Amino acid sequence: MKKYYHQHKDQILRRLKIIEGHLRKVREMVEDDKYCIDIINQSLAVQNALKEVDALLLEDHLSSCIPKAIPGINKKKQQELLKLYRASRK
Repeated sequence: MKKYYHQHKDQILRRLKIIEGHLRKVREMVEDDKYCIDIINQSLAVQNALKEVDALLLEDHLSSCIPKAIPGINKKKQQELLKLYRASRK
């Protein structure tokens, strides 16, 4: 079995567990008819946390898969791609 996200796997799993807890809280807030703005703020926090997971996955992809697929790509170019991705999410 190939390991695609070996560098950050523990960190990704930890973040996903935290996100799962936050998402459960959002559902509970809706069930309890909490204030809409509070729910939206929690939902936005979940979305931002998922984007961070995406960034970690992409970072691992850039460091493990891309060098094999694009011969000659260097670390600087990998970092440029990651920086561009992070900037595009804002």
